[in-house]
Amino acid sequence: MSTSKRNTLGKFGLLSMTFAAVYSFNNVINNNIEIGLSSSPMFFIATLFYFIPFCLIIAEFVSLNKNSEAGVYAWVKSSLGGRWAFLAAYTYWFVNLFFFTSLLPRVLAYASYAFLGYEYVFTPTATTILSVLLFAFATYVSTNGAKMLGPITSVTSSLMLIMTLSYIVLAGAAVMGGVQPADPITMQAMTPEINWAFFGVTAWIFMAAGGAESVAVYVNDVKGGHKSFVKVIIIAGIFIGALYSVSSVLINIFVAREELNYTGGSVQVFEGLATYFGISEVLMNRFVGVVSFTAMFGSLLMWTATPVKIFFSEIPKGIFGEKTIALNKHGVPARAAWAQFFIVIPLLIIPMLGSSDVQELMSTVINMTAAASMLPPLFIMLAYLNLRIKLDHLPRDFKMGSRKTGIALVSVLIGIFTVGFLASTFPTDGDIFTIITYNVGGIVIFLGYAWWKYSKYQRSLTEQERQLEATPSVQ
Repeated sequence: MSTSKRNTLGKFGLLSMTFAAVYSFNNVINNNIEIGLSSSPMFFIATLFYFIPFCLIIAEFVSLNKNSEAGVYAWVKSSLGGRWAFLAAYTYWFVNLFFFTSLLPRVLAYASYAFLGYEYVFTPTATTILSVLLFAFATYVSTNGAKMLGPITSVTSSLMLIMTLSYIVLAGAAVMGGVQPADPITMQAMTPEINWAFFGVTAWIFMAAGGAESVAVYVNDVKGGHKSFVKVIIIAGIFIGALYSVSSVLINIFVAREELNYTGGSVQVFEGLATYFGISEVLMNRFVGVVSFTAMFGSLLMWTATPVKIFFSEIPKGIFGEKTIALNKHGVPARAAWAQFFIVIPLLIIPMLGSSDVQELMSTVINMTAAASMLPPLFIMLAYLNLRIKLDHLPRDFKMGSRKTGIALVSVLIGIFTVGFLASTFPTDGDIFTIITYNVGGIVIFLGYAWWKYSKYQRSLTEQERQLEATPSVQ
Protein backbone atom coordinates (compact mmCIF):
# COMPACT_ATOMS: atom_id res chain seq x y z
CA MET A 1 0.00 0.00 0.00
CA SER A 2 1.34 3.41 -0.88
CA THR A 3 2.38 5.45 2.12
CA SER A 4 1.41 8.66 0.35
CA LYS A 5 -2.21 8.04 1.23
CA ARG A 6 -1.44 7.26 4.87
CA ASN A 7 -0.32 9.47 7.75
CA THR A 8 -3.08 11.99 7.01
CA LEU A 9 -4.82 12.03 10.40
CA GLY A 10 -3.83 15.00 12.55
CA LYS A 11 -3.29 14.93 16.30
CA PHE A 12 -6.49 16.85 17.02
CA GLY A 13 -8.43 14.46 14.78
CA LEU A 14 -7.12 11.48 16.74
CA LEU A 15 -7.92 13.23 20.01
CA SER A 16 -11.50 13.86 18.86
CA MET A 17 -11.96 10.27 17.68
CA THR A 18 -10.64 8.93 20.97
CA PHE A 19 -13.06 11.06 22.95
CA ALA A 20 -16.01 10.00 20.78
CA ALA A 21 -15.08 6.31 21.16
CA VAL A 22 -14.53 6.33 24.92
CA TYR A 23 -16.45 9.04 26.77
CA SER A 24 -20.14 8.79 27.66
CA PHE A 25 -22.01 10.83 30.27
CA ASN A 26 -24.26 7.82 30.94
CA ASN A 27 -21.25 5.89 32.24
CA VAL A 28 -20.85 8.54 34.94
CA ILE A 29 -24.49 8.01 35.96
CA ASN A 30 -24.32 4.21 35.99
CA ASN A 31 -21.22 4.01 38.15
CA ASN A 32 -22.42 6.72 40.52
CA ILE A 33 -25.58 4.73 41.15
CA GLU A 34 -23.49 1.65 41.95
CA ILE A 35 -20.58 3.00 44.03
CA GLY A 36 -21.26 6.70 44.49
CA LEU A 37 -18.45 9.26 44.54
CA SER A 38 -15.81 6.53 44.80
CA SER A 39 -16.28 6.07 41.04
CA SER A 40 -14.33 9.31 40.56
CA PRO A 41 -10.84 8.04 41.51
CA MET A 42 -11.65 4.66 39.96
CA PHE A 43 -12.29 6.26 36.57
CA PHE A 44 -8.90 7.92 36.60
CA ILE A 45 -7.14 4.75 37.76
CA ALA A 46 -8.87 2.74 35.01
CA THR A 47 -7.78 5.28 32.40
CA LEU A 48 -4.14 5.29 33.49
CA PHE A 49 -3.73 1.58 34.18
CA TYR A 50 -6.06 0.11 31.56
CA PHE A 51 -6.97 2.43 28.71
CA ILE A 52 -3.48 3.78 27.96
CA PRO A 53 -1.60 0.42 28.29
CA PHE A 54 -4.27 -1.35 26.24
CA CYS A 55 -3.97 1.28 23.50
CA LEU A 56 -0.21 0.72 23.43
CA ILE A 57 -0.71 -3.06 23.24
CA ILE A 58 -2.94 -2.61 20.20
CA ALA A 59 -0.47 -0.15 18.69
CA GLU A 60 2.15 -2.89 18.91
CA PHE A 61 -0.16 -5.40 17.21
CA VAL A 62 -0.89 -2.87 14.47
CA SER A 63 2.84 -2.35 13.98
CA LEU A 64 3.29 -6.12 13.77
CA ASN A 65 0.52 -6.56 11.18
CA LYS A 66 1.43 -3.79 8.73
CA ASN A 67 -0.21 -5.38 5.69
CA SER A 68 -3.62 -5.89 7.28
CA GLU A 69 -6.34 -3.48 8.32
CA ALA A 70 -5.32 -4.42 11.85
CA GLY A 71 -8.58 -6.03 12.91
CA VAL A 72 -8.97 -8.16 16.03
CA TYR A 73 -8.73 -11.36 13.99
CA ALA A 74 -5.35 -10.37 12.50
CA TRP A 75 -3.93 -9.28 15.87
CA VAL A 76 -4.75 -12.49 17.70
CA LYS A 77 -3.86 -14.77 14.77
CA SER A 78 -0.37 -13.27 14.64
CA SER A 79 0.23 -14.63 18.15
CA LEU A 80 -2.14 -17.54 18.88
CA GLY A 81 -3.29 -18.86 15.50
CA GLY A 82 -6.62 -19.16 13.71
CA ARG A 83 -8.88 -20.78 16.33
CA TRP A 84 -8.19 -18.20 19.02
CA ALA A 85 -8.34 -15.41 16.45
CA PHE A 86 -11.84 -16.56 15.45
CA LEU A 87 -12.97 -16.77 19.09
CA ALA A 88 -11.62 -13.25 19.75
CA ALA A 89 -13.39 -11.78 16.71
CA TYR A 90 -16.52 -13.72 17.63
CA THR A 91 -16.57 -12.32 21.18
CA TYR A 92 -16.43 -8.77 19.84
CA TRP A 93 -19.57 -9.51 17.87
CA PHE A 94 -21.52 -11.32 20.59
CA VAL A 95 -20.61 -8.73 23.25
CA ASN A 96 -22.51 -6.33 21.03
CA LEU A 97 -25.60 -8.51 21.48
CA PHE A 98 -25.56 -7.83 25.24
CA PHE A 99 -24.91 -4.14 24.54
CA PHE A 100 -28.29 -3.93 22.80
CA THR A 101 -30.04 -5.11 25.97
CA SER A 102 -28.81 -2.05 27.87
CA LEU A 103 -29.08 0.43 24.99
CA LEU A 104 -32.65 -0.26 23.86
CA PRO A 105 -34.41 0.64 27.17
CA ARG A 106 -32.39 3.87 27.30
CA VAL A 107 -33.52 4.85 23.82
CA LEU A 108 -37.12 4.42 24.99
CA ALA A 109 -36.54 6.46 28.15
CA TYR A 110 -34.92 9.38 26.34
CA ALA A 111 -37.61 9.26 23.67
CA SER A 112 -40.19 9.96 26.38
CA TYR A 113 -38.11 12.89 27.65
CA ALA A 114 -37.74 14.24 24.11
CA PHE A 115 -41.43 13.99 23.18
CA LEU A 116 -43.17 14.31 26.56
CA GLY A 117 -40.72 16.32 28.65
CA TYR A 118 -40.63 13.65 31.37
CA GLU A 119 -39.84 9.93 31.68
CA TYR A 120 -42.77 7.62 31.18
CA VAL A 121 -41.98 4.60 33.34
CA PHE A 122 -42.79 1.28 31.69
CA THR A 123 -42.98 -2.09 33.40
CA PRO A 124 -40.16 -4.59 32.64
CA THR A 125 -42.56 -6.50 30.36
CA ALA A 126 -43.62 -3.39 28.42
CA THR A 127 -39.97 -2.25 28.20
CA THR A 128 -38.96 -5.62 26.74
CA ILE A 129 -41.80 -5.73 24.19
CA LEU A 130 -41.13 -2.15 23.02
CA SER A 131 -37.39 -2.89 22.89
CA VAL A 132 -38.01 -5.84 20.58
CA LEU A 133 -40.17 -3.70 18.28
CA LEU A 134 -37.59 -0.91 18.32
CA PHE A 135 -34.77 -3.33 17.51
CA ALA A 136 -36.78 -4.80 14.64
CA PHE A 137 -37.21 -1.29 13.22
CA ALA A 138 -33.50 -0.52 13.72
CA THR A 139 -32.52 -3.75 11.95
CA TYR A 140 -34.78 -2.93 9.01
CA VAL A 141 -33.42 0.62 8.68
CA SER A 142 -29.76 -0.34 9.13
CA THR A 143 -29.93 -3.09 6.52
CA ASN A 144 -31.49 -0.72 4.00
CA GLY A 145 -28.90 2.02 4.25
CA ALA A 146 -28.72 4.96 6.60
CA LYS A 147 -26.39 7.50 5.00
CA MET A 148 -27.34 10.37 7.30
CA LEU A 149 -26.23 8.57 10.46
CA GLY A 150 -22.64 9.82 10.29
CA PRO A 151 -23.50 13.55 10.23
CA ILE A 152 -26.24 13.10 12.85
CA THR A 153 -24.03 11.27 15.35
CA SER A 154 -21.19 13.73 14.72
CA VAL A 155 -23.44 16.64 15.70
CA THR A 156 -24.94 14.89 18.71
CA SER A 157 -21.48 13.82 19.96
CA SER A 158 -20.38 17.45 19.83
CA LEU A 159 -23.53 18.52 21.68
CA MET A 160 -22.94 15.85 24.34
CA LEU A 161 -19.41 17.17 24.91
CA ILE A 162 -20.73 20.73 25.19
CA MET A 163 -23.43 19.58 27.62
CA THR A 164 -20.88 17.75 29.75
CA LEU A 165 -18.49 20.70 29.91
CA SER A 166 -21.42 23.04 30.61
CA TYR A 167 -22.54 20.86 33.51
CA ILE A 168 -19.03 20.75 34.97
CA VAL A 169 -18.62 24.55 34.71
CA LEU A 170 -22.08 25.40 36.09
CA ALA A 171 -22.05 22.75 38.83
CA GLY A 172 -18.56 23.85 39.81
CA ALA A 173 -19.72 27.47 39.91
CA ALA A 174 -22.64 26.44 42.15
CA VAL A 175 -20.26 24.76 44.58
CA MET A 176 -17.97 27.78 44.60
CA GLY A 177 -21.08 29.91 45.21
CA GLY A 178 -21.85 28.02 48.41
CA VAL A 179 -24.50 25.48 47.37
CA GLN A 180 -24.69 22.44 49.62
CA PRO A 181 -24.32 19.28 47.50
CA ALA A 182 -27.14 16.75 47.73
CA ASP A 183 -24.43 14.21 48.66
CA PRO A 184 -21.49 15.74 50.59
CA ILE A 185 -18.15 15.57 48.76
CA THR A 186 -15.76 14.05 51.30
CA MET A 187 -12.68 11.84 51.22
CA GLN A 188 -14.68 9.13 52.96
CA ALA A 189 -17.33 9.21 50.22
CA MET A 190 -14.63 9.03 47.53
CA THR A 191 -12.80 6.10 49.14
CA PRO A 192 -13.90 2.77 47.60
CA GLU A 193 -15.18 0.02 49.87
CA ILE A 194 -13.20 -3.01 48.71
CA ASN A 195 -15.50 -6.05 48.55
CA TRP A 196 -16.85 -8.54 46.01
CA ALA A 197 -19.56 -6.15 44.83
CA PHE A 198 -16.92 -3.47 44.21
CA PHE A 199 -14.86 -5.83 42.05
CA GLY A 200 -17.99 -6.50 40.02
CA VAL A 201 -18.50 -2.80 39.39
CA THR A 202 -14.88 -2.42 38.25
CA ALA A 203 -16.07 -4.20 35.09
CA TRP A 204 -18.44 -1.27 34.53
CA ILE A 205 -15.52 1.14 35.02
CA PHE A 206 -13.32 -0.71 32.54
CA MET A 207 -16.19 -0.93 30.06
CA ALA A 208 -16.60 2.86 30.37
CA ALA A 209 -12.89 3.37 29.65
CA GLY A 210 -13.04 1.00 26.67
CA GLY A 211 -13.00 1.82 22.99
CA ALA A 212 -9.23 1.72 22.51
CA GLU A 213 -9.44 -0.99 19.88
CA SER A 214 -11.53 1.24 17.62
CA VAL A 215 -9.01 4.10 17.88
CA ALA A 216 -5.71 2.25 17.69
CA VAL A 217 -6.44 0.88 14.22
CA TYR A 218 -5.58 4.36 12.92
CA VAL A 219 -2.04 4.30 14.29
CA ASN A 220 -0.60 4.08 10.75
CA ASP A 221 -2.74 7.01 9.60
CA VAL A 222 -1.51 9.49 12.20
CA LYS A 223 0.89 12.21 11.08
CA GLY A 224 4.20 11.43 12.77
CA GLY A 225 3.51 7.69 13.02
CA HIS A 226 3.76 5.67 16.22
CA LYS A 227 5.55 8.37 18.22
CA SER A 228 2.76 10.89 17.63
CA PHE A 229 0.12 8.23 18.29
CA VAL A 230 1.62 7.31 21.66
CA LYS A 231 1.85 10.97 22.74
CA VAL A 232 -1.70 11.81 21.66
CA ILE A 233 -3.25 8.68 23.16
CA ILE A 234 -1.64 9.40 26.53
CA ILE A 235 -2.90 13.00 26.44
CA ALA A 236 -6.35 11.78 25.35
CA GLY A 237 -6.41 9.18 28.10
CA ILE A 238 -5.53 11.69 30.80
CA PHE A 239 -8.12 14.18 29.45
CA ILE A 240 -10.87 11.54 29.33
CA GLY A 241 -9.94 10.21 32.76
CA ALA A 242 -10.01 13.72 34.19
CA LEU A 243 -13.38 14.44 32.55
CA TYR A 244 -14.86 11.21 33.92
CA SER A 245 -13.41 11.90 37.37
CA VAL A 246 -14.52 15.55 37.60
CA SER A 247 -17.99 14.70 36.27
CA SER A 248 -18.27 11.93 38.89
CA VAL A 249 -17.30 14.31 41.72
CA LEU A 250 -19.95 16.87 40.68
CA ILE A 251 -22.71 14.49 39.63
CA ASN A 252 -24.52 14.61 43.01
CA ILE A 253 -24.46 18.39 43.48
CA PHE A 254 -28.16 18.80 42.65
CA VAL A 255 -29.50 15.22 42.78
CA ALA A 256 -28.67 12.62 45.43
CA ARG A 257 -27.28 9.27 44.35
CA GLU A 258 -30.34 7.43 45.72
CA GLU A 259 -32.65 9.43 43.43
CA LEU A 260 -30.80 8.68 40.19
CA ASN A 261 -31.97 5.95 37.85
CA TYR A 262 -30.28 4.14 34.97
CA THR A 263 -32.74 5.07 32.25
CA GLY A 264 -33.01 8.83 32.74
CA GLY A 265 -30.19 9.79 35.07
CA SER A 266 -28.60 12.23 32.63
CA VAL A 267 -31.82 14.22 32.38
CA GLN A 268 -32.25 14.16 36.17
CA VAL A 269 -28.93 15.89 36.88
CA PHE A 270 -29.51 18.52 34.20
CA GLU A 271 -33.02 19.05 35.55
CA GLY A 272 -31.51 19.71 38.99
CA LEU A 273 -29.06 22.15 37.42
CA ALA A 274 -31.91 23.92 35.60
CA THR A 275 -33.88 24.28 38.84
CA TYR A 276 -30.92 25.85 40.64
CA PHE A 277 -30.19 28.38 37.90
CA GLY A 278 -33.85 29.20 37.20
CA ILE A 279 -33.99 27.61 33.75
CA SER A 280 -37.21 25.98 32.53
CA GLU A 281 -37.07 22.32 33.61
CA VAL A 282 -39.36 21.18 30.79
CA LEU A 283 -37.20 22.87 28.15
CA MET A 284 -34.03 21.40 29.71
CA ASN A 285 -35.62 17.94 29.84
CA ARG A 286 -36.65 18.15 26.21
CA PHE A 287 -33.25 19.44 25.08
CA VAL A 288 -31.26 16.76 26.92
CA GLY A 289 -33.84 14.18 25.85
CA VAL A 290 -33.60 15.14 22.16
CA VAL A 291 -29.78 15.12 22.17
CA SER A 292 -29.58 11.84 24.09
CA PHE A 293 -32.34 10.15 22.10
CA THR A 294 -30.84 11.18 18.74
CA ALA A 295 -27.34 10.09 19.79
CA MET A 296 -28.49 6.74 21.17
CA PHE A 297 -30.84 5.97 18.30
CA GLY A 298 -28.10 6.77 15.81
CA SER A 299 -25.74 4.56 17.80
CA LEU A 300 -28.34 1.79 17.78
CA LEU A 301 -28.69 1.91 14.00
CA MET A 302 -24.92 1.87 13.41
CA TRP A 303 -24.17 -0.89 15.91
CA THR A 304 -27.02 -3.00 14.52
CA ALA A 305 -25.26 -3.48 11.17
CA THR A 306 -21.59 -2.48 11.48
CA PRO A 307 -20.30 -5.23 13.85
CA VAL A 308 -22.11 -7.86 11.80
CA LYS A 309 -20.47 -6.64 8.62
CA ILE A 310 -17.00 -6.42 10.18
CA PHE A 311 -17.18 -9.84 11.82
CA PHE A 312 -18.49 -11.78 8.84
CA SER A 313 -16.10 -10.09 6.40
CA GLU A 314 -12.99 -10.55 8.58
CA ILE A 315 -13.11 -14.27 9.41
CA PRO A 316 -12.09 -17.00 6.90
CA LYS A 317 -14.61 -17.96 4.25
CA GLY A 318 -16.21 -21.30 4.85
CA ILE A 319 -16.98 -20.98 8.56
CA PHE A 320 -20.46 -19.63 7.79
CA GLY A 321 -22.57 -20.27 4.72
CA GLU A 322 -22.42 -18.03 1.66
CA LYS A 323 -26.04 -16.93 2.08
CA THR A 324 -25.38 -15.88 5.68
CA ILE A 325 -22.46 -13.60 4.79
CA ALA A 326 -23.87 -12.37 1.47
CA LEU A 327 -24.13 -8.58 1.24
CA ASN A 328 -27.26 -6.86 -0.03
CA LYS A 329 -27.22 -3.88 -2.42
CA HIS A 330 -26.46 -1.59 0.52
CA GLY A 331 -23.34 -3.57 1.45
CA VAL A 332 -24.85 -5.11 4.60
CA PRO A 333 -25.15 -8.87 5.38
CA ALA A 334 -28.92 -8.64 5.85
CA ARG A 335 -29.49 -12.32 6.74
CA ALA A 336 -26.82 -12.15 9.43
CA ALA A 337 -28.33 -8.92 10.79
CA TRP A 338 -31.77 -10.53 11.09
CA ALA A 339 -30.22 -13.64 12.66
CA GLN A 340 -28.70 -11.24 15.19
CA PHE A 341 -32.17 -9.80 15.85
CA PHE A 342 -33.62 -13.21 16.73
CA ILE A 343 -30.65 -13.97 18.99
CA VAL A 344 -31.11 -10.71 20.93
CA ILE A 345 -34.81 -11.39 21.65
CA PRO A 346 -34.18 -14.05 24.36
CA LEU A 347 -31.37 -11.89 25.78
CA LEU A 348 -34.02 -9.19 26.29
CA ILE A 349 -36.65 -11.56 27.71
CA ILE A 350 -34.56 -13.58 30.23
CA PRO A 351 -33.56 -10.61 32.47
CA MET A 352 -37.19 -9.45 32.44
CA LEU A 353 -38.29 -12.73 34.05
CA GLY A 354 -36.11 -12.11 37.11
CA SER A 355 -36.70 -8.34 37.46
CA SER A 356 -39.36 -6.69 39.58
CA ASP A 357 -38.97 -3.23 38.01
CA VAL A 358 -37.20 -1.54 35.12
CA GLN A 359 -34.29 -0.30 37.30
CA GLU A 360 -33.50 -3.84 38.45
CA LEU A 361 -33.76 -4.93 34.82
CA MET A 362 -31.25 -2.24 33.78
CA SER A 363 -28.84 -3.17 36.58
CA THR A 364 -28.88 -6.78 35.41
CA VAL A 365 -28.30 -6.09 31.72
CA ILE A 366 -25.63 -3.44 32.30
CA ASN A 367 -23.84 -5.83 34.65
CA MET A 368 -23.85 -8.59 32.05
CA THR A 369 -22.85 -6.20 29.27
CA ALA A 370 -19.88 -5.11 31.39
CA ALA A 371 -18.87 -8.69 32.13
CA ALA A 372 -19.14 -9.79 28.50
CA SER A 373 -17.27 -6.69 27.32
CA MET A 374 -14.20 -7.84 29.25
CA LEU A 375 -13.81 -10.99 27.14
CA PRO A 376 -12.51 -9.45 23.87
CA PRO A 377 -9.78 -7.37 25.57
CA LEU A 378 -8.89 -10.46 27.59
CA PHE A 379 -8.28 -12.43 24.37
CA ILE A 380 -6.09 -9.61 23.06
CA MET A 381 -4.15 -9.45 26.33
CA LEU A 382 -3.55 -13.21 26.31
CA ALA A 383 -2.36 -12.95 22.71
CA TYR A 384 -0.04 -10.12 23.70
CA LEU A 385 1.34 -12.12 26.63
CA ASN A 386 2.16 -14.99 24.28
CA LEU A 387 3.70 -12.53 21.81
CA ARG A 388 6.13 -11.15 24.39
CA ILE A 389 6.93 -14.57 25.89
CA LYS A 390 7.37 -16.70 22.76
CA LEU A 391 7.40 -14.40 19.71
CA ASP A 392 9.16 -11.28 20.90
CA HIS A 393 11.72 -11.73 18.11
CA LEU A 394 9.17 -10.80 15.44
CA PRO A 395 10.10 -7.42 13.87
CA ARG A 396 7.88 -4.38 14.55
CA ASP A 397 8.44 -0.66 14.69
CA PHE A 398 6.89 -0.16 18.11
CA LYS A 399 7.07 -2.08 21.40
CA MET A 400 5.52 -1.27 24.77
CA GLY A 401 8.79 -1.20 26.63
CA SER A 402 11.16 -4.12 27.12
CA ARG A 403 10.08 -7.75 27.06
CA LYS A 404 9.94 -7.91 30.87
CA THR A 405 8.00 -4.63 31.08
CA GLY A 406 5.45 -5.80 28.52
CA ILE A 407 4.97 -9.15 30.27
CA ALA A 408 4.63 -7.52 33.69
CA LEU A 409 2.08 -4.90 32.56
CA VAL A 410 -0.15 -7.29 30.64
CA SER A 411 0.00 -9.89 33.45
CA VAL A 412 -1.34 -7.32 35.92
CA LEU A 413 -4.13 -6.36 33.49
CA ILE A 414 -5.08 -10.02 32.94
CA GLY A 415 -5.30 -10.54 36.70
CA ILE A 416 -7.50 -7.46 37.22
CA PHE A 417 -9.73 -8.40 34.29
CA THR A 418 -10.17 -11.97 35.49
CA VAL A 419 -11.30 -10.87 38.97
CA GLY A 420 -13.59 -8.19 37.52
CA PHE A 421 -15.13 -10.64 35.05
CA LEU A 422 -15.85 -13.24 37.74
CA ALA A 423 -17.24 -10.66 40.17
CA SER A 424 -19.60 -9.17 37.58
CA THR A 425 -20.66 -12.60 36.32
CA PHE A 426 -21.48 -13.71 39.88
CA PRO A 427 -22.75 -10.48 41.52
CA THR A 428 -23.54 -10.19 45.23
CA ASP A 429 -27.21 -10.93 46.01
CA GLY A 430 -27.88 -11.67 42.33
CA ASP A 431 -30.93 -13.65 41.25
CA ILE A 432 -29.72 -17.24 40.90
CA PHE A 433 -32.00 -17.93 37.93
CA THR A 434 -30.64 -14.94 36.03
CA ILE A 435 -27.02 -15.75 36.92
CA ILE A 436 -27.23 -19.34 35.70
CA THR A 437 -29.35 -18.80 32.59
CA TYR A 438 -28.06 -15.38 31.55
CA ASN A 439 -24.65 -14.60 32.99
CA VAL A 440 -23.16 -18.10 32.84
CA GLY A 441 -25.47 -19.80 30.34
CA GLY A 442 -25.23 -17.02 27.76
CA ILE A 443 -21.43 -17.07 27.68
CA VAL A 444 -21.18 -20.88 27.70
CA ILE A 445 -23.69 -21.25 24.87
CA PHE A 446 -22.19 -18.53 22.67
CA LEU A 447 -18.56 -19.57 23.17
CA GLY A 448 -19.48 -23.25 22.89
CA TYR A 449 -21.19 -22.57 19.58
CA ALA A 450 -18.16 -20.65 18.32
CA TRP A 451 -15.80 -23.50 19.31
CA TRP A 452 -18.03 -26.06 17.56
CA LYS A 453 -18.39 -23.88 14.46
CA TYR A 454 -14.64 -23.45 14.08
CA SER A 455 -13.99 -27.16 14.72
CA LYS A 456 -16.46 -28.00 11.96
CA TYR A 457 -14.66 -25.60 9.61
CA GLN A 458 -11.28 -27.06 10.56
CA ARG A 459 -12.43 -30.59 9.67
CA SER A 460 -13.16 -29.38 6.13
CA LEU A 461 -9.53 -28.35 5.61
CA THR A 462 -6.64 -30.47 4.42
CA GLU A 463 -3.90 -31.40 6.89
CA GLN A 464 -1.60 -28.76 5.43
CA GLU A 465 -4.33 -26.10 5.60
CA ARG A 466 -5.02 -27.01 9.24
CA GLN A 467 -1.38 -26.52 10.15
CA LEU A 468 -1.28 -23.16 8.38
CA GLU A 469 -4.47 -22.06 10.08
CA ALA A 470 -3.21 -23.10 13.53
CA THR A 471 0.21 -21.47 13.13
CA PRO A 472 0.60 -17.83 14.27
CA SER A 473 1.15 -15.67 11.23
CA VAL A 474 1.87 -11.99 10.62
CA GLN A 475 0.04 -10.14 7.88
